[in-house]
Amino acid sequence: MPLPANLNVALKEWAVVCDALATGKQILLLRKGGISESIGGFEIEHREFLFFPTYLHQNATMLKPAQRAALTPASAEPQHVRITAAGQITDILRVSGRPAMDRLRDQHIWDEPLIDMRFNYRPQNPLYLLLVRAYVLPREIEIENTIAYAGCKSWVPLERQLELSGATPVLSDSEYAKRRGIILQRLETPTT
Repeated sequence: MPLPANLNVALKEWAVVCDALATGKQILLLRKGGISESIGGFEIEHREFLFFPTYLHQNATMLKPAQRAALTPASAEPQHVRITAAGQITDILRVSGRPAMDRLRDQHIWDEPLIDMRFNYRPQNPLYLLLVRAYVLPREIEIENTIAYAGCKSWVPLERQLELSGATPVLSDSEYAKRRGIILQRLETPTT
């Protein structure tokens, strides 16, 4: 399904994770918040969004050693945010437990402490895996990082629509389907 021509909603995520998605290093996100149960199943507020990179809470110890050099340390969020990519959620999957995430170890940049933290945070709530098809925008869009975007929230409505015309998928259709298939198969079938 193609992206819309314009979007004015963004998902806040660590800059290093936004980069991993925008370069094809991973196609997944973990979430406990942002998803609500409904009569028909699970809903997410927005299936298409821009990536809003954040810096302040990034933590090198939560990344695999090989990924730590990509982290940009910061003592505050920048005054301007560079929007370079958009995402489209193709699948929302409930993760059954830690063994399921262990089978996906080579599919993401996070290290064991982050996975543990996600499972231990509000343990009564399930953990969800979002499979995300990333698109690179034809040109970087810089926006002012206003007070309206501050705080611990997943979704931020942007002050204006940003044009997505010319955005290109990071992975080809076949490569995305292959990576998606690997994740789905590993979640369904434990390896011994």
